[in-house]
Amino acid sequence: MRQLLFFSNNKNKIIEINKIFNKFNLELLSLSDLNIIEEPEESGQTFEENAKIKSDFGFNKTGIPCFADDSGICIESLNWKPGVFSKRFLNKFKSNEACFDSIIKSTEKNNKKNAYFKTSISLTVKDNQNLIFNGKIEGKISKQAKGKFGFGYDPVFIPKNYNKTLAELSTKEKNEISHRSIAVTKLINFLTN
Repeated sequence: MRQLLFFSNNKNKIIEINKIFNKFNLELLSLSDLNIIEEPEESGQTFEENAKIKSDFGFNKTGIPCFADDSGICIESLNWKPGVFSKRFLNKFKSNEACFDSIIKSTEKNNKKNAYFKTSISLTVKDNQNLIFNGKIEGKISKQAKGKFGFGYDPVFIPKNYNKTLAELSTKEKNEISHRSIAVTKLINFLTN
């Protein structure tokens, strides 16, 4: 298997994944390479279920081995939400900044600063045959949004043992520790062994 489809239209995610894949002799295709616009509804209750919905959809549509990820942030002061609804939660606010302010206020009010990012990757190589690879990074919510790298919730998340947010780390630094790179590395180790 030399060709692999990454089921995503998120340009930032595609760049991040491509950087991790660069070291390996695998041709990574994205949805835009195949002019695929439609995406299935992510109706799962867990990251694993949503990743599987997307990887199955990509495989069934193209016949190319396909992997997809679903990831999000879980915040203690929000009862470990938004989780699988991370994207929808962010989009409910008029801007990312408004969302970050709301999260920071809630962590200060409850004095609960813990959070984690989780990624689940589903790889579909045959009909209804999936392998799941998980990655998780623990940390806390920062006192203010900082940094211009990364995307999503990166500006308010400080990884454990760091004093910078994910958005203040370079892509290279982030890829050494991120939830997504942990899961992708597990996937790559599986593919190259």
